[in-house]
Amino acid sequence: ESMSAFLEFPVKNREDWEQFKVTHLDPHHPDRLKGPWREQGREWMTKGTPIRLGAYPNAGIFGPFRWLMGDEEGLIALISMPELAHDIMNHLATLYLTVFEQVVAEIRVDEIHLWEDMCYRNGPLISPKMWKAFLGPGYERIKAFADAHDIPIVSVDTDGNPVRIARPMIDAGVNLLFPMEVAAGCDVSVWRREHPELALMGGIDKRALAKGAGVIDAELVRIRPALETGRYIPALDHLVPDDVSWDNYSHYARALKASIG
Repeated sequence: ESMSAFLEFPVKNREDWEQFKVTHLDPHHPDRLKGPWREQGREWMTKGTPIRLGAYPNAGIFGPFRWLMGDEEGLIALISMPELAHDIMNHLATLYLTVFEQVVAEIRVDEIHLWEDMCYRNGPLISPKMWKAFLGPGYERIKAFADAHDIPIVSVDTDGNPVRIARPMIDAGVNLLFPMEVAAGCDVSVWRREHPELALMGGIDKRALAKGAGVIDAELVRIRPALETGRYIPALDHLVPDDVSWDNYSHYARALKASIG
């Protein structure tokens, strides 16, 4: 895996946004719901398979905003072009909910997922105040939709350390957070204790898998307190690194299975 490299971003001003919105983000485009999703959804319902709406990188408020305007450019726009930033984020929420409305009319849904990647090692890329001002309204709309359609889970995927925006996210309806990156200081046992209403997934240091069975076993012992609380799905805190051997990964898989068995 490698990081995406952007030559330029498609939205630099209001004119760019209006054109992009019409060309690519029409909620009512006739091709928006093409494909065999109805058949697949009915099959999953028959099997009792959990069904999620939203996935990387197709749903989120801040994540897609970054990819439309750029990291630095988008953050500057929160100050220099706040009306445009609000419009982009509001339209993204409208797009999702317009599509979701058509899906839930035919398919049982168990989770709405938002991909954001809005944090780094030392904290969020956006302040708690700006999170509430810019992202909060969209999240509240999504949570209201989830409640109206008996969808119990609203989840967020963000790397880094989201501790400073945890409370605004919870207040806006988020009840599952991952991947809880250890290198960014996230300890799932601490999070479960301090935010008992928030379910977690991840929290196992991916770097441990390259260091051998002893380190892997110690890592699984470390997350044991969170495992014992419930509302926690143990998993790696990101993708498996390239330097992890098959033997080490096999040991991890067996040890994790035994620890939750």
